[in-house]
Amino acid sequence: MKVMKYAYGLLGLALFVLPVSASAATSFEISGWMPYWRSATSTRDVLPHLDELTEVNPFVYTLKNDGTFLDNGKMGEEPWKSFIVAAKAKKVRVIPTIMTSNGELLHKLLSNSTSRIALEDRITKLVKDNNFDGIDIDFEGKKAEDKAYFATFLKGLYQRMGNKWVMCTIESRTPVESRYFGTEIPKDATIYANDFKAINKYCDRVRIMAYDQQGIDQQLATQAASSSQIYAPVADPLCVEKVIKLISRDIKKSKILIGVPTYGYEYEVTVYAQNQYAYKILWTFNPGYAWPLAAQYGVTPSRNTAGEMFFTYTPNTTPSAPVSGASALLAATAASVYADTYNSHLTFNLVDWPDAASIAQKVALAKKLGVRGIAIFKLDGGQDPNIWNVLKGVKQ
Repeated sequence: MKVMKYAYGLLGLALFVLPVSASAATSFEISGWMPYWRSATSTRDVLPHLDELTEVNPFVYTLKNDGTFLDNGKMGEEPWKSFIVAAKAKKVRVIPTIMTSNGELLHKLLSNSTSRIALEDRITKLVKDNNFDGIDIDFEGKKAEDKAYFATFLKGLYQRMGNKWVMCTIESRTPVESRYFGTEIPKDATIYANDFKAINKYCDRVRIMAYDQQGIDQQLATQAASSSQIYAPVADPLCVEKVIKLISRDIKKSKILIGVPTYGYEYEVTVYAQNQYAYKILWTFNPGYAWPLAAQYGVTPSRNTAGEMFFTYTPNTTPSAPVSGASALLAATAASVYADTYNSHLTFNLVDWPDAASIAQKVALAKKLGVRGIAIFKLDGGQDPNIWNVLKGVKQ
């Protein structure tokens, strides 16, 4: 149970906040985002597995230009209405997300004290009117100049929410020496939009979006390229560990949840001479897309160094093409040899996605690092169904 933020009554000065027990402090939590665009399948998928979760996050609210909320999921209607009743019966926290990635909008709302306070009041009212257990703040794309404004917003919201939970979903932060490996580090590299110390103080849980890695860790990407390895993971545990170790300097591990992806990416990969790889994102997908595609091209997916499943293929070509039907590792080597031999380049597609085994790897990493748990994006029936076997009995 969440520790009350305030002590009330005539004995206010004498009342004290009970310390969190050792077992509670070390309990492992699992939360999952449930997207509004798949409301029916999300609720249907999660409902039989509520015992495996600590918290569910209906990913339904977006911030409108006037500072009000768009309820994309229609939370007061079915299937959410019945689902919330079932979740509460299982003592699973129901904490919806309010999301925006509009930096200009956030600047307008947060830099003005009147609109900022109105937003704090509006969120508090939303939570209390609907008897939610709290709110998840997912404000992305903030400007560095709004760092203090966002911190002030969190402080005001935290004060208003009383014993309701304030959860914060924030971008990952890669160590600059890894992000700019092999290049000169820009002077503004450490100017950030998130004040981690304030986030630690005013957020009850902090979910780190430790995914969509692609080439952000240039050190790992360079190491892979030097040995002719294709490298464009959604979330390599080696990178995730760097991120969490950096962030945990300012945010308590007991508050941190590692964001874990259940979707994949397809890339167009161009290989040039001397182990030069260029990756162009084509789209994201659920695992159900990958396996039929692999069968179509006669490819057997394998597990890469990041613990994710992957394969390569050349669209609309015969199986004799250099990278069709070969393992992804052999494909990368073949493409590199081709580029070096003919002083040219070769293009093919890469399909990379995390499966249940990848999720198990992240659970193990979270326990190794001693953080609070994991937050899964997303649970909508499109993820590897074996994920539920991995999560069974994990939370404490």
